[in-house]
Amino acid sequence: MTTTTPTVTLDDVRDAAARLDGVAHRTPVLRSRTLDGRVGAEVFLKCENFQRVGAFKFRGAYNAVSRLTPEQLARGVAAYSSGNHAQAVALAARELGTTAVIVMPEDAPPSKRAATEAYGAEIVTYDRYTGDRVAIAEALAAERGLTLIPPYEHPHIMAGQGTAALELLEEVGEVDMLLVPVGGGGLMAGSATAAKALYPGIRVTGVEPEAGDDTRRSLAEGRRVGVPVPRTIADGQAVHIPGELTFSVNRRLVDDIALVSDDEIRDAMRFAFERLRIVVEPSGASGLAALLPGRTGPLPRRVGVIVSGGNVDTARFAELCAPGA
Repeated sequence: MTTTTPTVTLDDVRDAAARLDGVAHRTPVLRSRTLDGRVGAEVFLKCENFQRVGAFKFRGAYNAVSRLTPEQLARGVAAYSSGNHAQAVALAARELGTTAVIVMPEDAPPSKRAATEAYGAEIVTYDRYTGDRVAIAEALAAERGLTLIPPYEHPHIMAGQGTAALELLEEVGEVDMLLVPVGGGGLMAGSATAAKALYPGIRVTGVEPEAGDDTRRSLAEGRRVGVPVPRTIADGQAVHIPGELTFSVNRRLVDDIALVSDDEIRDAMRFAFERLRIVVEPSGASGLAALLPGRTGPLPRRVGVIVSGGNVDTARFAELCAPGA
């Protein structure tokens, strides 16, 4: 039997946490008696919507960019992203005294593009349904001599993202289930690594939009399976195939995947706003969207949820949450 060395370990996550100490926010964990009563469990919400740039992505981006050599920093970095990783790399670059060029889809939320530009990044756009963002970014990086910082396909990115789950478990102790939104799989890979290393019996459940169930299909078949580019309000999860590195971790550590509809995501956003008094973007609400209608099946006593981000502007939020949307 052949074994593969993990691409990320608990020590890597802890090392990332030390690097992020005093740079990233240690985000709050919220509780709600209304939520607990509705789902029949004690729920602990790790609110990455309060993270710098409004999402967990800053953790991985800073962890990766901060490890570059002085020569690499002098040349600059590149990234591709629908929005949150774009902002994260732009801010990390600014914090570390370098420049960033970001490849973003033409239909990226305007608020995310504006924030990325405000952090000082140059934006290059493409059509997400016809263009290959990885190829575009790789060509750009090669042409300009930039270091490419991928959104999830890198051990330092995965380790950085895993610090969210590490903080949650350090604060509340053992939980029986951890719910994590899944896009490319970096947040899940880092979170599952930390959770399973600390508490081997924990059930780790990913959450995907119904239109983009590439990770669910891939886990079922034991290999990476692609789907058409998802058309979903959860733009941060509109990924058509899991990452190679992230899937190598998640196939070992993820127990199951719950699927949620766009309507369930909208309901979760409304619930978060009306009951928890927090603003959550569609991708960030997917874990809560799985809980409220019982998409995860019977719940154990203690459940942790990564609320991955809150980057949604007022007009878009109002549009999504309006009655009958």
